[in-house]
Amino acid sequence: MQSQPIDFHPPTEEAAPILLPVTATLFADRANRFATLAEQHSLSEWLTFLGDVSRAQHEVIKSLPALQLPDAATLEQARTHGMPPLNASSLPRPAAWRIALQQIVQQLESSAPEGGQAALKKLLAAPENELERLADMLLNGEPDMAHAAELPFVAAALQAVFTQLASQLDASHLQKLDSHGVCPCCGSLPVASIVRLGSAINNLRYLHCALCNTEWNVPRATCTACDTDKEVALHEVEGSKGAVRAETCDACKSYLKIVYQEKDPNVDPVADDLATLALDMLVDEAGYERSGPNLLLIGAHSG
Repeated sequence: MQSQPIDFHPPTEEAAPILLPVTATLFADRANRFATLAEQHSLSEWLTFLGDVSRAQHEVIKSLPALQLPDAATLEQARTHGMPPLNASSLPRPAAWRIALQQIVQQLESSAPEGGQAALKKLLAAPENELERLADMLLNGEPDMAHAAELPFVAAALQAVFTQLASQLDASHLQKLDSHGVCPCCGSLPVASIVRLGSAINNLRYLHCALCNTEWNVPRATCTACDTDKEVALHEVEGSKGAVRAETCDACKSYLKIVYQEKDPNVDPVADDLATLALDMLVDEAGYERSGPNLLLIGAHSG
């Protein structure tokens, strides 16, 4: 019998502390995941539509021009002071985000459910200053629930643009921030964490940014909100096969979902989070508050 060569990865191969988004596949893979999760799900129509949103983001990001990054001096200043270089709450937003929004809205008009149709019409008719106001409230973490129907579409456009910006950065020039629970690229909160498969990153946990889709490595069994490792526990709902769990912390009474590629290689932090709202209800009722938002579901708890 002929022996097979052993695939050997030398121990010097270090895990990347920060993983930048791969724009060519990220939103397409997410759309496929939504489609898979929608099968035989009680929220099938909604998850299918969110797949359409992700597909629209994929199409938009393909046509986005290279966006203007902050200049070298600004990037160096952010690095020196331990600040995110694409700080979402202070960076002047590229006007391209409104073009992205228009394209997403136009792509979704035919497939949106009735409630979504009204929101899309409002966004198409809204003046620039109103769109910027909606973006401000979203990025500052202060969404007005009167606009809950429109904000997920605003979020989808902002995600596309900030994901494109993040992908243009040099990961080797980035550093994790003092606050481990904040994105080192844009300063946003994480939507969930993911335990990854892969030669150098196998079994490592990365937080996944709700806005720019950057991931950064954090220790497992540590609260991503307050950094304690003393009072952390994992919860899952019956029949979930362990691919998605909620990590709760009794020290700060917060929680965030964690998804496992080992259980399902195709898990997606955004899609699997929205397909497991029963898990949110379970930990909400136990008195925990969600520590990071899912921007495609405005009104979900986040502290």
